[in-house]
Amino acid sequence: MIVLYHTSRMCYIGGSGHVDAVKTVRVFAHHEQLAILSKKTMTKKKRILIVEDHTILREGLKSLLCMNPELEVVGEAEDGRQAFRLSTDLSPDLILMDLSMPRMNGFEAIKEIKKRHPAIKIIALTVHNTEEYILMTLKAGADGYILKDATHDELLMAISHVLQGKRYLSPSVSEKVIVGYLEGKKSLKPKSSWETLTQREREVLKLIAEGYKNKDVADYLCISLKTVEKHRANLMKKLDLHNTPALTVFAMEKGLIKRQ
Repeated sequence: MIVLYHTSRMCYIGGSGHVDAVKTVRVFAHHEQLAILSKKTMTKKKRILIVEDHTILREGLKSLLCMNPELEVVGEAEDGRQAFRLSTDLSPDLILMDLSMPRMNGFEAIKEIKKRHPAIKIIALTVHNTEEYILMTLKAGADGYILKDATHDELLMAISHVLQGKRYLSPSVSEKVIVGYLEGKKSLKPKSSWETLTQREREVLKLIAEGYKNKDVADYLCISLKTVEKHRANLMKKLDLHNTPALTVFAMEKGLIKRQ
């Protein structure tokens, strides 16, 4: 009697049973190959987190991405703070991030997420196509910048590029970067008073523009009322704006809040 060993299985072969035993071994091998292939396919599925404050846009993005067998939408967030929490809870491979959202905007969310989870890839998905927005987003740590008027194919291309460790900019965005470089503005540095604001001052400005009172801002940011009042005074001085309506208009122009 011959003993044939195959991946820890023993098939006893003798006489006319030889062919059947070999077939059995081959079937086992085939099943193992399928199992390995299945595991490899599963590991290729990339986890996506969508961050967008408009429900209809979130649902549309989710439907489009779910059509791709290599992508899996594991979560959705309505603002930057929720995105930061879910980035820790869900460990996505990539985040699609809107920039203009309530409470914490996309710039700050990108910065905080990259600080805590540098391996997570982030693509800004926005309507804004100005040098100032492009600069702030890339400086915050975004891996890609794509406009909301992009096609489904371009979105998938951007996701593919970024997941491969490359950067992706929409064609019109790339053009602005190149033009800025050729004009000698190599850093595309904005020259407005906006850049002089600290991160905390921008957070305070956003909340004021959203209608929060000083006390509410203090509670939300876990700082004292006196500190909020100081930030408010600094904002008015730096921006040369002297009332809440003027601060609100400025916040709208900078995309901190959406235009009514």
